[in-house]
Amino acid sequence: MALSDRETHWDQVYQTRSPDEVSWYQRDPALSLNFIRRAVPSLSASIVDVGSGASTLVDHLLQSGYSDVTVLDVSTAALELARARLAEASLCVRWIAGDVLWAPLPDAAFDLWHDRAVFHFLTDDKDRVVYLKQVRRTLRPRGSVVIATFADDGPTWCSGLPVARYSADALRAEFGREFELVDSAREQHVTPAGLTQSFVYCLFRRRGA
Repeated sequence: MALSDRETHWDQVYQTRSPDEVSWYQRDPALSLNFIRRAVPSLSASIVDVGSGASTLVDHLLQSGYSDVTVLDVSTAALELARARLAEASLCVRWIAGDVLWAPLPDAAFDLWHDRAVFHFLTDDKDRVVYLKQVRRTLRPRGSVVIATFADDGPTWCSGLPVARYSADALRAEFGREFELVDSAREQHVTPAGLTQSFVYCLFRRRGA
């Protein structure tokens, strides 16, 4: 899917449905928060949430005291919803509208890269290569990645698009030897419509000095 098509698709999603109606909505992103707090306990850690949509993760990070938070999404409509929800607190966040594959994120800027439900949309091998180059370029030495995708028994389609499914071992293979798998967990996510979807979460740490 071309960049302009991705922008149009996700803008339409957020212009026609409220944030708490989309299937990936979580009122309490508990697993993400648990892994983030373990990986970067310092509240001054630099965190980027890629493909955030209108997720409430940023709310919880600010409430937890994290002071260096960047939020990125291809959908301007989604970011506008999140900024409106946060009101004045939105001024404490860096907001970037752009595709995760090409967004001009700064080099070696982040202690932690968070992605819930973006990577599994990258069904083209070339897109995954570009994504991982972005991770390596923007993550600091010994930085961490928290990534959540559909598990190997999860859905094969989401929001009208095909998705890939992963086990923790499959995600470890995608990230390669440069990253150590610190921990993983499965989640049975219940959608607003009452359906259950299997997710796998992984916490990786970049090897090296």
